[in-house]
Amino acid sequence: MELYSHVSAELSRILTMRYSTSFSSASRLYDAQIRPHIFNIYGWVRVGDEIVDTYRGKDAVLVLEEFKKETYRAIKTGFSTNPIVHSFAVTARAHNIDSKLIDPFIESMAMDLIPPNVYTKALYKKYIHGSAEVVGLMCLKVFVNGDTTVYEHLRPGAKALGSAFQKINFLRDFAADTKDLGRSYFPEVKDGKLDDISKDMIIKDIRHDFTHALPALNQLPKNSRTAVTVAARYYYALLEKLDNTSANTISTRRVRVPDWRKAQILASVRASQTLKRAVS
Repeated sequence: MELYSHVSAELSRILTMRYSTSFSSASRLYDAQIRPHIFNIYGWVRVGDEIVDTYRGKDAVLVLEEFKKETYRAIKTGFSTNPIVHSFAVTARAHNIDSKLIDPFIESMAMDLIPPNVYTKALYKKYIHGSAEVVGLMCLKVFVNGDTTVYEHLRPGAKALGSAFQKINFLRDFAADTKDLGRSYFPEVKDGKLDDISKDMIIKDIRHDFTHALPALNQLPKNSRTAVTVAARYYYALLEKLDNTSANTISTRRVRVPDWRKAQILASVRASQTLKRAVS
């Protein structure tokens, strides 16, 4: 079983790294003891996303439901024939990731398969919680390694950061979501048409999330603080670029942070953390 779990975790790592270059560079900064668990979480989330984003079968709702059932079976028994689910179950069992975090994620994915006609503020909040905030909380469970006091203290900030990340993803992917998938998540956007007024409202909301996330970010355990800081800086750089891009451009193409800027951010954060350790 140890070998199977090791290989399953490696598959989760490969899956995650192939899908996200930004995560790839930041992930190296997690402590070695927790890094596999973070990959296990993101690998499982990636499969859930694929069921609703790229699978085109008419039975997608059933596939998602079976994915959920298999996840709970694996958590209960400690084994799954699906290596990605198996690796997630290993992490969930080790860090008490339960239905309070798993069910909202599955519910948000189901909303992509049978979407609301219009995302009200309440439905938008529900989707953000299930698709992003709970993923941040799963990772926080790993970071604090069973310390419930620290978990509860950092919980609001972790939710805010996950919320900011997801909203930035929505704005970055606005063109593809509306044209290819027929989705428009933002309540501020009417009839699927983004304008500069609604864009400014969305960015103001995201900045509010970052403001609430910052205190928790600075208090994360050392095993994860640098990695999460790099990820947050990547996303904030993307937010700045989106802020300086017209709504019309965002509606027609994907905006991204160039690799040289990501390298700058990575070097800057690593240098800052090294200096803090040297003077402490």
